[in-house]
Amino acid sequence: MDAWLIPGNTASSLCSATQDDSKHNFCPLMMDNNPEECSVCFNNYDDNQLRPRTLPCGHTFCSQCIDNANKNGQLTCPSCRAEHAATAATRFPINYGMEALIRKLKGIKVVPEKTLPAKPIKAPARGISKKLHSMVEEQKSSISSLITSCEEVLSQLREYRGQLGDWKTCHLQLQDRLYALVEQNESAMKLLELEDTSVVDMTTQGEEGKTQLQAMLGSLDTGNTAQEVFMTINEVDQCNMEVENWLQKCQELFPDVKTVHTSVKVQETIREALEMMTTETGATADPVHLGNSASSIMNKVQEITGEIPQKQLTVEDLCRMSEPVKRLVEAGRVLAVQEDQDGRRSARITLQDGQLYLHPLLPQPTPAHAHTLQESEVVGVLEPSCTLAFLDLGWAGSTRGRVTIRLTPEIPLARQFVLLCTGQRGHTYRNTKLLRVGVKGQRGEHVVGGDYESNDGKGGAPLLPDLQGRYRESGRAGAVCASGWPGSPRSTQFAITTRDLQGGRQWPYVFGDVVSGLDVVRAAVNHSDITEVTVVDCGVVLPL
Repeated sequence: MDAWLIPGNTASSLCSATQDDSKHNFCPLMMDNNPEECSVCFNNYDDNQLRPRTLPCGHTFCSQCIDNANKNGQLTCPSCRAEHAATAATRFPINYGMEALIRKLKGIKVVPEKTLPAKPIKAPARGISKKLHSMVEEQKSSISSLITSCEEVLSQLREYRGQLGDWKTCHLQLQDRLYALVEQNESAMKLLELEDTSVVDMTTQGEEGKTQLQAMLGSLDTGNTAQEVFMTINEVDQCNMEVENWLQKCQELFPDVKTVHTSVKVQETIREALEMMTTETGATADPVHLGNSASSIMNKVQEITGEIPQKQLTVEDLCRMSEPVKRLVEAGRVLAVQEDQDGRRSARITLQDGQLYLHPLLPQPTPAHAHTLQESEVVGVLEPSCTLAFLDLGWAGSTRGRVTIRLTPEIPLARQFVLLCTGQRGHTYRNTKLLRVGVKGQRGEHVVGGDYESNDGKGGAPLLPDLQGRYRESGRAGAVCASGWPGSPRSTQFAITTRDLQGGRQWPYVFGDVVSGLDVVRAAVNHSDITEVTVVDCGVVLPL
């Protein structure tokens, strides 16, 4: 439990305080003996900085403790440890029911039992009729209702103001980036001016040298004596030397690599930015009809912007792939996450050529403002009858292509292949290398890979306890099968065939077939050293 939960107490004291109550299956912090108190700071709720606010998980704390616990836009509930995204306490709704309960508690005075009167004391009668009394009560109820409505709208306004502040910060950041582009453009122009000045100077020298050569050409025909001819020849040699030096200097100086490279890159960057800006500002947006005027202010803002609130994106939204969801995926803001004994890991979800890809789980930080989905829910949308997995192969410092494989999940080796493509068990084919080529250049040619343990062909222990099953056979190129028998110490190693077998022979333990990218595998086979070919990325294809 975080230190901010209980001032002055340590984690050890918390543990000792709860040991006696563990058999009753409750925590002292969760007791409701004092509902008017915040269970973190133990201060009474009020209508200012200590207003009760309810987190999405259902637990209530004061505004001040929520603000104090907010770290980098993330808040961990002190009761259930659920994580919530928020920049301020005002992002969470006020618990008006709690406030009403506190007001009621304040109106109740506890009287010792021995002093209780035998009969209730009636309030002194007022000199008004029952009808007027009823009207007064009705007005009081109306005023209380309006006060509650005011508080709700004030809360919405505070939340909206926080959103406006975030947008202003974003605009300032974009403005700084625009200024940086302008500065880059000015620096590029200065380099061009220097280059242009140098070219002008060299052009002047070249014109002068050319004029001298033309004059020398005429002087060679006008010499009357041997002495004059010798003097002219000496002058010609000197002039020729100067012009040749000028020619060599031009070849060495121009073009200046830094100047040209900077100019081209800056032009490309600014042109792309301007084209994007022109597209965005020039497009005519469809009018937004807000519809229900009773919607909250932030709901209307989300309807206008088309943004999906964090923590509200679902797997169904991902499968429907609406335009707002598509923008989030293309911006890299949708990830699948998994938490286990090894900590929190996340997997990228990308969109390419209209196809959705789930990449392997990695121990990497989650980007700010990212929308997260549970890995188990995302993998759960895969069709039960077939699964598409992919391996990205690369060598010589670049990715050469993607190999897409159709698997049959009910086969144990296929299920294991999916686990290693997604990293659900902590291990993955990512960054493993291909190990060897079998019968290269002949019938039955194949390549072997998949040693996630030692990456040298000696490892690859199975991830599933039982890999026995009804496997099919195939003699066709593109078959994906086990490189040994299922259950061996190297059961995660696989083979991809690149040439058909002959004579009716077939590969056993086949659990998949290459549907695209077999040419990439064949190119890898023809690489000079197969161990230089690596699986730079892997994953599965999600159905849309």
